[in-house]
Amino acid sequence: MTLAGAARALLVIAIWAVGTADSARGQTGTHPAVPPLHVTGVPDYAAELAGYVAFDVAVPLPPWRAPILGPLHHGSQVPVYAVGRSTLDAIPIPPAPRGTPPASVRGIYLNAWVFGSDRLESLIALADTTEINAFVIDVKDATGYLTFRSAVPTAVEIGANRMVRAPDIQRRLARLRDQGIHPIARIVVARDVLLATGKPGWAVKDRRGGLWRDGLGEPWVDAYHDSVWIYAADLAAEAVLMGFAEVQFDYIRFPDENASRMSNAVFPARRNNESRRAAVRRHVTMLRNRVRATGVPFTLDVFGLTTSATGDLGIGQFWDDLSPLADALLPMVYPSHYGRGAYGIGFPNAEPYETVKRALEDGIRRSAPIANRAEIRPYLQSFSIRGVRYTATEVRAQIQAAEDLGITDWVLWNARGVYPAAAFRPKRSPNDRPVAEAGVTPDPEPSLRRDSRSR
Repeated sequence: MTLAGAARALLVIAIWAVGTADSARGQTGTHPAVPPLHVTGVPDYAAELAGYVAFDVAVPLPPWRAPILGPLHHGSQVPVYAVGRSTLDAIPIPPAPRGTPPASVRGIYLNAWVFGSDRLESLIALADTTEINAFVIDVKDATGYLTFRSAVPTAVEIGANRMVRAPDIQRRLARLRDQGIHPIARIVVARDVLLATGKPGWAVKDRRGGLWRDGLGEPWVDAYHDSVWIYAADLAAEAVLMGFAEVQFDYIRFPDENASRMSNAVFPARRNNESRRAAVRRHVTMLRNRVRATGVPFTLDVFGLTTSATGDLGIGQFWDDLSPLADALLPMVYPSHYGRGAYGIGFPNAEPYETVKRALEDGIRRSAPIANRAEIRPYLQSFSIRGVRYTATEVRAQIQAAEDLGITDWVLWNARGVYPAAAFRPKRSPNDRPVAEAGVTPDPEPSLRRDSRSR
């Protein structure tokens, strides 16, 4: 038996042992209330917008003729990705050789509930008929719960296996590989409610007593603490053994709260007055060195403003530090996350093409002098917020902005896993009409719903 085979065998035995122990305990003990796994409805974007101030703005068209998508899905209707036909020209997209990342990654994000549900087949149908060739899938989200049953000791100790979203994960990943879809494991690092409460010694403390909490009332782990990052690296290695072909780390940073709230935050693991920027750089280097042994790409999600900021934004992320450490940097250049007047644009959320183009131009400029610089693979907005409804037109405008700068890799973010098919180039002639498949849209956890606004 090879070393790799032996490692897999040991992992299987360990996972079986953990599962047996959990069954013997009857999964007793207290843990946060679990939201319903699924609902029969689908996202209602009108309701999503209702909580925000409506702006009387006209969204300008990008400098090309984009397809216009009709009303988004409401009520009991579910997305039927294979039915919508794009007016874009079809392009040949040969699949990458098995085990090799695509030459250009064009991906969508799937939360763990979507990935573990019947809706996965609907999203596979989307990838089968369009340029989409990669799925970014939560392995550990901000709740701290895991998508598959883990044998990592810390995960077992804190109960991260209590809410497994895809117990048949290896079968599902094999399905993606068979369809030529590149599976990417997303692992949230510093925002982990379960780890902070289960390992309070690893958490940010409040100088007034107890755990420090952000504006949403959630605790964070201390990004100065080495063990937080080692835990993430161990989960990444396990994810690769499960079948993921790339690992992507998110929340590689300190909290982004106002000065008043941060004044009560205490970071017990800080040593020698180390800066936040230095701590992030040091720990990302450790992550990279540990993940390198898996042989898969090492990629990082960063704030969109890092492409332009001259400092670390108070969260420890500095573009020039991270670019040489990663295979790809994913700046979250969501137009909705830029304030009025950014880049001289009155209302960036209503100018998706220009906002994304200006942000990525800065990233290209910053990366140019960096040796061994990371590929730029932006996260683009596919959700409606703050008074502007994003349809296929707005989504494609962002993709076009990236492509006009020579960037052919991107990932779309929608916390609910609903994407406008007409925004994508078809793999075959628009005259073809493949058989439609559809699944049920699950209601994501509250934290996932918030992520679309606060990432």
